Amino acid sequence: MSEDKEQQLTENSIDEKTVTETAENAVSETVDSVKESTEVEVETSTKSNEESVEADVMEEIDDSNAEDAEDTDTEKRHEIPMPDYHEMSMENLVGELQRLVNNEKVQSIRKHVDTIKDEFNQKFDELLEEKKEEFISNGGNEIDFRYNSVDKKQFNEVYTDYRDKRNQHYKSLEKSHKENLAYRLDLIEQLKSLVNVEEDINTTYNNFKDIQAKWRHAGAIPRADYTNVWKTYHHHIEIFYDFLNINRDLRDLDFKHNLEEKTKIVARAEELSKEPDLNRAFRELQVLHKIWKEDLGPVGKDHREAIWDSFSAATKIIHERRQDYFKNLDQIKEENLARKQAIIAEISELSSNVSSNHGTLQQQIKKLEELREAFFKAGQVPQKLNSKTWNSFKGAVRAFNQNKNAFYKNLKKDQQENLDKKRALLEIANTIKDSDDWDATTAEMKRIQGQWKKIGHVPRKYSDKLWKEFKTACNHYFDKLNALKNDAFKEEEANFKQKEEYIDRLKAFELSGDKTKDLSAIKKFSEEWKTYGRVPFKKKNINSRFDKIIDALYQKSGVSKQESELLKYGNKIQQLSVNDNQERAIQNERAFIRKKIDESKDEIRQLENNLQFFSNASESNPLVQDVIKRVNQHKESLAAWKAKLKKLNILKNNLNKEDEEVEESEETKTEE
Repeated sequence: MSEDKEQQLTENSIDEKTVTETAENAVSETVDSVKESTEVEVETSTKSNEESVEADVMEEIDDSNAEDAEDTDTEKRHEIPMPDYHEMSMENLVGELQRLVNNEKVQSIRKHVDTIKDEFNQKFDELLEEKKEEFISNGGNEIDFRYNSVDKKQFNEVYTDYRDKRNQHYKSLEKSHKENLAYRLDLIEQLKSLVNVEEDINTTYNNFKDIQAKWRHAGAIPRADYTNVWKTYHHHIEIFYDFLNINRDLRDLDFKHNLEEKTKIVARAEELSKEPDLNRAFRELQVLHKIWKEDLGPVGKDHREAIWDSFSAATKIIHERRQDYFKNLDQIKEENLARKQAIIAEISELSSNVSSNHGTLQQQIKKLEELREAFFKAGQVPQKLNSKTWNSFKGAVRAFNQNKNAFYKNLKKDQQENLDKKRALLEIANTIKDSDDWDATTAEMKRIQGQWKKIGHVPRKYSDKLWKEFKTACNHYFDKLNALKNDAFKEEEANFKQKEEYIDRLKAFELSGDKTKDLSAIKKFSEEWKTYGRVPFKKKNINSRFDKIIDALYQKSGVSKQESELLKYGNKIQQLSVNDNQERAIQNERAFIRKKIDESKDEIRQLENNLQFFSNASESNPLVQDVIKRVNQHKESLAAWKAKLKKLNILKNNLNKEDEEVEESEETKTEE
């Protein structure tokens, strides 16, 4: 049995069939009597529009009072706030449902629960559709789709608890309704019998009052029987008052009391017609009508029409204000509808232009969430358009999600290719991380790091782990390299410190005046200087400082600049002779000197050509003097480079002779 059918059967189980056969006959008999003899309080006209409005409001009030009469606890439903469940999340809806079920009367929250259920199901259906599309877009088969929601599970548990409590309540209420209906019908029978009893009128009147008191506390009856039973009771009340005509004092006393109470009710109704809170005003108006009909008897015929007209007029004012309120509410719902339609149009526009860039698409997804939130906060729309609006909203969101999923499906293929590329780079990094070929390995490490940055995204579940492994391999190598550089740096700093101390010694050196002895000492200074090794790059100017001091010493010793250059070059020649790769070192040095010789010749040629432009100029001309000076400098430099080349050739020849002598010696030994 479906949930809705079960609820309907439960709530309708207390119907006309629950009334005993005797009660049904009594009601039918008395209603017929009412049709023939009930006195009409106001003259009716079916053609009057005012009469139609009055009938509408009276019917609305009677229906509400009939519902309250079935179970007096349902009156509390008016006191329970009705939030805008439409804007709540599924989690919040579950929490609100649980709060109502735990803290409120189960019969008082039906409308709240029904609204919460509708809103929760709409939101869950939307979520389920999204998850299904995501499952299918990832390659799943629709028939295999399953989705477990914690919110849905909790909602079902709380709703089942509510349904069990509700069913239990109505089952216990059914028996009570039957008993209360039979009791009220019995009171009507007792009331009918009062007009036929021959006894003291005071005794009869007291019995009448006793029946009225019992009636007020007789308890709830089925909603379906409320109106007929009340009319029957009221009819026999009036018959009894007519019977009291023989004792005008008692009747008039009651009429006076009823008039006073009804006058108070009219005054209160007129106050309520100005009450700002229309819901509160209408609820209290219902109570006033209930007291008017159930607790108070009739008034004198002279006042009946006037007092009722006054009460009816105040009632109509409240009713008309409520109608205006609902008209305004309809206008608000129309405005909400316009806002929601604009949001749907914006989502549709978004779904038609889904970006093919991950970053931009993430911004669009964020924008969609903002639009969804705005949709839920936009308020209620006209009931007849609620489903249509909701379906349009779901369709627009679904279209966006489908396009988004299609993009990420293709993106996953690209990410898999990127994953393969990064794995290949990781393998290279792990292979070379322990290499001692610092130059080549450093270049390769920098190359694969650059390649890594150029490769796009990989699947998220591999991204962090892969990057961590690659970073670890790179750090392993560069930590070794940095440690080596740190050691070298310390050594260079030590060399620098030694060279600074050595320069201080050099500055303190004084020439003896013996040129040969002084040149030998200067040469030793140069030789020892070269034993100290490299210094930090930023402090290389210490070598220039040393060269300037050496040049100054040579100059003080009477050695020309060119001679000093050759002397210093002799030291370099000596170093070349002991180089491990002697032949290659000499070859490189010869190529360097030849290049310098060619450059000097080119400069001299160019400057001499420039002098031709000054053929008519005097040699005292500053420009001519500058060119001549530069030509002489380059000629001196050319002579120095040629002298260095000569020394280098001598070294090369001497080394070749040594090699030949070694070979001859070895051949001689072989012959012997």
